[in-house]
Amino acid sequence: MESPTARALRTLEILQARPGTTAEQLASALGVTERAARRYVGILREAGIPVESSRGPYGGYRLGRGTRLPPVVFTEEQALGLVMAVLDGQPAAIEAADPVGAALSKVIRALPESVGRQAAALRAYASAAPDRRAARADPALTSALVAAVAGRRRVAVTSAHEDGGEWTAEVDPWAVVVRFGRWYLLCHSHRAGAIRTYRIDRMRAVRQLPQPFTPPDGLDPVAALEENLGSGWKYPTRVVFHAPAERVAPWIRPPMGRLEPAGDRCVLTGTTRNPEMYAQEWLAAVPFGFTVAEGPELRAAVAAVAARFAAAASTGADSPA
Repeated sequence: MESPTARALRTLEILQARPGTTAEQLASALGVTERAARRYVGILREAGIPVESSRGPYGGYRLGRGTRLPPVVFTEEQALGLVMAVLDGQPAAIEAADPVGAALSKVIRALPESVGRQAAALRAYASAAPDRRAARADPALTSALVAAVAGRRRVAVTSAHEDGGEWTAEVDPWAVVVRFGRWYLLCHSHRAGAIRTYRIDRMRAVRQLPQPFTPPDGLDPVAALEENLGSGWKYPTRVVFHAPAERVAPWIRPPMGRLEPAGDRCVLTGTTRNPEMYAQEWLAAVPFGFTVAEGPELRAAVAAVAARFAAAASTGADSPA
């Protein structure tokens, strides 16, 4: 059973996280009566912590201005979960010399001894392998994009091409989405006049503009990103699979395009910036027959992969005994 002091500290934590919490909500969160919840608010006030209250539909308890809060306290489960999340997203944080690793060291040192010891041990004895698909985005640029998303302000983004060139576009930033170790900006591009997804790690500059925007109603950023990852690239693709959509769908990654049924077959329509990768890494992994219906670049890439596999399966005179 929690002590009154522990419940008072939990009351403080709840009011920090949710200003405007009512006595009923506070009682529910603490698992006590409303009368007891008000008593814990009184304990905080006796300790010199200004807790304000107001009546009405928007009333409730909130911390007053100038409140000096105690250090952040984590439970053991929260601390270990934080260390695991950091190492999962930034494997180099195992090393204290890494910027994120240095920040993690500070957090661990600030933890109570019993919790900090477990967190430090987890970090010291875990081995983290970097995800080769992950790409680190610049924190300052990411922060600028998040601020524009929150403020609903248009931005001008400058990004790099793979050949080293750069391009700039004005976009309405709808959301920042993290997907499989990569950070994306989901937006409406005024340059393209369409929805686009841009890799944040390839951005070189972000400048907020004065024009406001309104995001679409009911926007699901993750679903919208998945749907649009395969659109807007240089080379069009259209692949007909010789199997029904329900069998093919589990093998199709969102960046490959949109899969639609066509009788006892299905059609995958999209675009790509890299036909060779599309053929070698994506199509070659799908265990069903297919025909490249459109996209001469993709057709040539598939032919190259087929020739390489055919040569590997041959039993000519040059084959080793």
